[in-house]
Amino acid sequence: MEGILDVLNSDIGKSIINGVSGTTGTDQSKTNSVLTMALPVLMKAMERNASTPDGAQGLMGALNSKHDGSILDNLSGLFDGGVDNAVKTDGSKILNHVLGSKQQGVQQVIGQKAGLDAGTVSSIMEVAAPILMGILGKQARQNNLSSQNDIGNLLGGMLGGSSAGQEQNFL
Repeated sequence: MEGILDVLNSDIGKSIINGVSGTTGTDQSKTNSVLTMALPVLMKAMERNASTPDGAQGLMGALNSKHDGSILDNLSGLFDGGVDNAVKTDGSKILNHVLGSKQQGVQQVIGQKAGLDAGTVSSIMEVAAPILMGILGKQARQNNLSSQNDIGNLLGGMLGGSSAGQEQNFL
C-alpha cells in the first residue's frame, strides 16, 4: 500500500500540489511543505477517531457515500477556475470533525514551520481535506474495506513510518 507521502510525490500528488497552490495563491514549495506536514496529521487524527466503533462507522459511512474517490477522477476540473465553495465548506467540516478544538493550534504550528500564516494553512487544508478523503475512499473501495479493523489498517498502512511520530507534535 502506498503511503500518503508517496502519493504526494506521485503524478497525482504533483497535480494536487499545483492545484492547491494555484487555488490558494501560495508558493508550490510552501504548499508542498504544508501538505507534507498536514496530511499525516489528519490521517493520525482520523486513525484515532476510527479506533472507536462509532468513529470507524462514521468514517466508513463518509468513505462509502460522499468520499468515494471520485474527486480524484477530475482534478484538473476541480482546480480549473478555482475550487468551488462547496469543496472548501466540505473541507472545513472535515477539519472541524477530525481535529476539533486542536484545529487552530495545528494550523499555527504548521504555519510556523512552513513560514505561512495560519489562515493560509487553513485554506490549504480546507482544499486538501476532501482530496485526502477521496484518496482514502478510493483505497477503501479498491481493498473492499468494511470493518473498523480494516479502516484502522488502511490509515496505519498509509501513514507507515512516513513521519515517525511527527504527528504527535501537532495533536
